[in-house]
Amino acid sequence: MASASQVYGPCVSVSHDRLAHIQQLRVQRAWVRTYFGHRAEASRRHLRQLFRVGRTSLLIGSAVLAALFLVSKFGAPILSGNSLGRLLQESLVIGGWVAMWKPMEIFLYDWWPIRAEARLFDRLSAMPVRVACTDSADLSQ
Repeated sequence: MASASQVYGPCVSVSHDRLAHIQQLRVQRAWVRTYFGHRAEASRRHLRQLFRVGRTSLLIGSAVLAALFLVSKFGAPILSGNSLGRLLQESLVIGGWVAMWKPMEIFLYDWWPIRAEARLFDRLSAMPVRVACTDSADLSQ
């Protein structure tokens, strides 16, 4: 006879005493599903919060980039012909791109693992739960 994991795919086994009530077993199954469902929802909330921070960072970074770029361009005639002036111009542009670092990091890289975690918890919440009844003597070993 095939085991539950062979028939249904991965499953969670919860050891329980033989004298346990059937209702308690149903509650444990529901608890496992509810637990992973809550974890999936928490991951989604974290992702929404990350995107909110990303949008705010993008707005601030874009404003800083635009301001520093304009200062660099319009300050160029004042500082032209001077190597220190050219260094200052380039430094302002680089500073503007550094201000864009965090939003670019959030939107390019940070959200992928959180989305993968939410999907994993969704799959775990839908996973079948098998309750294995064992003797109390087996649990002490």
